[in-house]
Amino acid sequence: MAYHRIVVPGRFQPPHLGHLNLIRQALERAREVIIAVGSAQESFTPTNPLTAGERIEALTLMLREELGKDYFRVFNISPVPDIAMNKVWVQYLRMMLPRFDSVITGNELVAILFEDMGYPVLRPKMYMRGECSGTLIRKLAVSGGDWKKCIHPVVAEFLESIGFVERLRRLTRG
Repeated sequence: MAYHRIVVPGRFQPPHLGHLNLIRQALERAREVIIAVGSAQESFTPTNPLTAGERIEALTLMLREELGKDYFRVFNISPVPDIAMNKVWVQYLRMMLPRFDSVITGNELVAILFEDMGYPVLRPKMYMRGECSGTLIRKLAVSGGDWKKCIHPVVAEFLESIGFVERLRRLTRG
């Protein structure tokens, strides 16, 4: 394996099959994976409806179900609050997370910031990018569409148990 520990940053609002695909690709390239749950201070807004704890719980349920023994290679899942200084964001992650030696991301800003700090950036093969994004899932949930098509069944069950759709609808109304 090329890397010891890859960081997988994301908001995971909500965790979906694209995220699962990304984490699998990270596990193919590294012995261990760190998942950085970004915007951890944000919750109960239309773009960030879930708390950091809810996102971590949903990710854990999905990864336990899907990864089997590889689940134990997920070294850490950490909530990471935002900072308003892009230039020092990677240094901030170095302070907030266990040591890592690379990143996997489809986000161009994240790639630029890591490259600027000398880290290898792995570009994933994106999974149904136009159909499986958190933004689209949230829009479908509000409009009554099929929001579950890109959500793992255990995550969908968890989201239903916390009233995800009703929460989103209430948040977008007011």
